Amino acid sequence: TRDDRQITMTQSTLSTSSPDKDGNNSPCSCARPHAAQACCQSFVLHTPSEADEGARYNIFRDSPLRYMGYCNEIGESFRYQFPRFVVPSYILSFGYVGADALTTGYREYCSEDTSKDSKASLSREYRAGIATFDTLLWQSLASVMIPGLAINLVVKASRFAVARSPVSLPAFAIKWLPTASGIGSIPLIIHPIDSFVDFTLDNSTRAWLAENTLDENNNEGDSAASK
Repeated sequence: TRDDRQITMTQSTLSTSSPDKDGNNSPCSCARPHAAQACCQSFVLHTPSEADEGARYNIFRDSPLRYMGYCNEIGESFRYQFPRFVVPSYILSFGYVGADALTTGYREYCSEDTSKDSKASLSREYRAGIATFDTLLWQSLASVMIPGLAINLVVKASRFAVARSPVSLPAFAIKWLPTASGIGSIPLIIHPIDSFVDFTLDNSTRAWLAENTLDENNNEGDSAASK
């Protein structure tokens, strides 16, 4: 989930299989939400348990600051009660996303390249740029844009249903039931949205970056060998 995923970009050797949760080799699945493997290409996005010891703690995911990622969903839930809060809630959420992305990129910049294959080694600037971009894209989609749209639609649908209810509802219920439905739906949409964004990025940007980086490294290695 957005709270516990440590999106740390490192390198891995190419493989046609990957160990499953029992330690056995199984075909790679790009849709694995918690492994987030880019088709077993040159990048692997690791969870906190797989990251190195020094990179486990992330103040934006392991402290109360992580709740800033939910600000826009709360803002959407209260859109019709406190409309002026919506825009600031999105500013807070995007600020959280940007800070997390920059922190992830800085950690990758300061980390050592653990690749044993010199042909697959990448500069730390490049690795930091990829880590920042991936985190920014993932968090923007999974933490802000898609959940915000989903909560907005839930609240609108609830208002429509309440307004056309055959049962006479008190004014308090008419005003607050849509808001309650929006807030109540937040825990229900988090995991499906996270998995959807993982699957989408694993089969688009992550796979493309891995493939192009691998081709570039192979070309550089062939050029060096020819010399």
